[in-house]
Amino acid sequence: MSDIIWDLALIQKYNQSGPRYTSYPTALEFNENYTDEDFKAAAARYPGRPLSLYVHIPFCHKLCYFCGCNKVITRHQHKADIYLDYLEQEIKHRAELFKTRSVTQIHWGGGTPTYLSEAQSARLMTMLRNHFSIADSAEISIEMDPREIELSMLDHLRKIGFNRISMGVQDFNKDVQKAVNREQDEEFIKALLVHARELGFRSTNLDLIYGLPLQNVESFMFTLQKVIELNPDRLSVFNYAHLPSRFAGQAKIKDHMLPAPETKLTILQKTIETLGAAGYKFIGMDHFAKPDDELAIAQQNGILHRNFQGYTTQEECDLLGLGVSAISLLGDTYAQNQKELKRYYADVDATGIALHKGLVLSKEDCLRRDVIKQLICNFKLNYELIEKQYNIDFKTHFTEDLALLAPLAEDGLVEITNTAIQVSARGRLLIRNICMCFDTYSRQLAKRQQFSRII
Repeated sequence: MSDIIWDLALIQKYNQSGPRYTSYPTALEFNENYTDEDFKAAAARYPGRPLSLYVHIPFCHKLCYFCGCNKVITRHQHKADIYLDYLEQEIKHRAELFKTRSVTQIHWGGGTPTYLSEAQSARLMTMLRNHFSIADSAEISIEMDPREIELSMLDHLRKIGFNRISMGVQDFNKDVQKAVNREQDEEFIKALLVHARELGFRSTNLDLIYGLPLQNVESFMFTLQKVIELNPDRLSVFNYAHLPSRFAGQAKIKDHMLPAPETKLTILQKTIETLGAAGYKFIGMDHFAKPDDELAIAQQNGILHRNFQGYTTQEECDLLGLGVSAISLLGDTYAQNQKELKRYYADVDATGIALHKGLVLSKEDCLRRDVIKQLICNFKLNYELIEKQYNIDFKTHFTEDLALLAPLAEDGLVEITNTAIQVSARGRLLIRNICMCFDTYSRQLAKRQQFSRII
């Protein structure tokens, strides 16, 4: 059976705004009532759990007009030294709470983590190793911008412990690159991937974006063919959400330059077909992986997980976020640092930490989080698993939710039985709609409008 069946009428019917479910409840529900005492209690709740570290590096040399990340555009390299000074203070304070934990995953995101020089990145990795117990087998990954680095940076990253890389490519068409202020050298990207394999990096991921200015079906297929030749282990193909009122840089992209909604849908359809023919499995949402990749295997075995970095195989990890705007998932709570750099610095100066807001999940939140996670990761849900864990009768507890799901079942997106929910090949692309039936927060229309469209 095909992973996906493309049904244009259903896609158009259900293509509304909705959460991406990197968390449930989503970050919209975080509030400032969350305290450092809540954080400490959450850190102590599951002392045997392994730990995943996320470090946010906010700096970029240049503004990409499409970007919605938390970033600081600067050419002044010394600003990264100042940032590392503050990060060191936060790491020292937070590491005290996790002395018994083994770190099995580290991810540097941004901004552009490869903005850091060799000396700065070595300093940061040393800080992490000095304060945390990092497992020899840890998965250590970094997001890279191929425009502002030397090939030798890969040697350095491998030397200090990185074994996975993710690179932003977005589009290989030169006109599109100019329109979003992100011109890059195709041959250098190829050289980076070849060298990464020579150095023994375990996994390579490339990011693409569809819906950018001047893109059309033919131009994106050109990009896709180039990407397939590069042969990455994983691919993320994101839908560009044009929200200039939220992200000032996007105001430089004019509406008339964007592809029509029908064109975007055709690009997505052709992308799924093309990557499927090239041997990639659709993992869900925007992610594709080779069948022998850990993500594909985890999904096959029903143990795929999802967090703020997207899909992951590290299911029973707590996640500690470090740096400006970073989010932690500890026990049954979420916590986020200050989003503005000045405020982050002021708070770290004052207290050693920069906690801004968070959320302590209720038992009902946890129950719904686990239901949504099963559906979005594995495309199926056995009631018995949830019933045993939460001591409920699934169909009684979720009577209202199953009623909301019924029209989607009539449209063939899911099959609802007495024991399970199974997402169909038609429903996989619309998994966010399916999850929204169990999301009591996003039922208010005003909330939904804060999210990007499903497709």
